[in-house]
Amino acid sequence: MDIVFVRGLRIETVIGIYEWEQQVKQPVILDIEMGCDVARGAATDRIEDALDYKAVSKRLKAFVGEARFGLVETLAERCAAIIREEFGVPWVRLSLNKIGAVSGAEGVGVIIERGRRD
Repeated sequence: MDIVFVRGLRIETVIGIYEWEQQVKQPVILDIEMGCDVARGAATDRIEDALDYKAVSKRLKAFVGEARFGLVETLAERCAAIIREEFGVPWVRLSLNKIGAVSGAEGVGVIIERGRRD
């Protein structure tokens, strides 16, 4: 299985369990690895035959930008589901980093893998 990736996708969103966090947008950074077969796209050199990472990024920016969740786990699960269901990706590894959530740390978050990596 080949991997198409998007690294450092920064999106402002409402995320957090504290009342003040539900009043402001905070940055999250997504790193995404998506399992796919790149051979067909490579053979035809047509975006229609490839996993369009720009379309995936655009969809996630729209979703995350409008989302309102308490937990990073919930947001990560929803993003992984969008990638798998809407873009036909059989396996995804997604890292969601909530920048500045813990004083003294560059970020905190979760890394999830969903689907089968064959």
